[in-house]
Amino acid sequence: MAKPSKTAQRLATLVRRLRSYYGSPVAPPVRDPYLLLLWEQVGYLADDEKRLAAYGLLETSIGTRPQDIIDATTPKLQAVTRRGGGVAVAERAERLRTIAKRVLGEWDGDLRAVLALPLHEARRELTRFPSIGAAGAERILLLCGAHAVLALDSNALRVLTRLGYGREYPEWTKTYRAAQAAADAELPRTTVARRNAFLLLRQHGQTLCRRSAPRCLECPLRSDCPTGLKRRA
Repeated sequence: MAKPSKTAQRLATLVRRLRSYYGSPVAPPVRDPYLLLLWEQVGYLADDEKRLAAYGLLETSIGTRPQDIIDATTPKLQAVTRRGGGVAVAERAERLRTIAKRVLGEWDGDLRAVLALPLHEARRELTRFPSIGAAGAERILLLCGAHAVLALDSNALRVLTRLGYGREYPEWTKTYRAAQAAADAELPRTTVARRNAFLLLRQHGQTLCRRSAPRCLECPLRSDCPTGLKRRA
């Protein structure tokens, strides 16, 4: 069998370079699809530290079992979502309750069965939950180790497009699918490899490859980044 070309290994090489720069990637503290749905809602436009604090408050003040959240008072739920950011506090609190009711009523309190479904079915089921699109569903499935799909968030997607994977379209979903397809063959087809790639690309997008004022001169990928090379020292 012929060895993959250097070009085919490019993204894997860049991810290794990110790992050398940032260290081991940090994943959310949970790997259960229901808990990751809660994790998505406790914070909004919040950094990881603030989201973690909000999730910790949920655990200690209310609990994470579906019935705990269903029985919680609205002020208590809103205290959690407020800890995770001041945007849509009431709406996110209600989403927590909606998630808990659906998991309890439709999944007997255990959403882990979704992980055994084929990718398209699992993605469809997760998108039935509040504010979860296809990309969010894929991130949950990847973080749970269920499917080796190269899931992305806005930070990771921005890094990939700047590196030359896919192209930007007016529609975010179209940009997402283009970058995902362009990068897919350049990573090992394992959940571990793709989870690490997602987390490191996300961290890079949050830290150096930011939407505005990217710090290209500090970037460990600059020599291989068509966008970074255009920026003058």
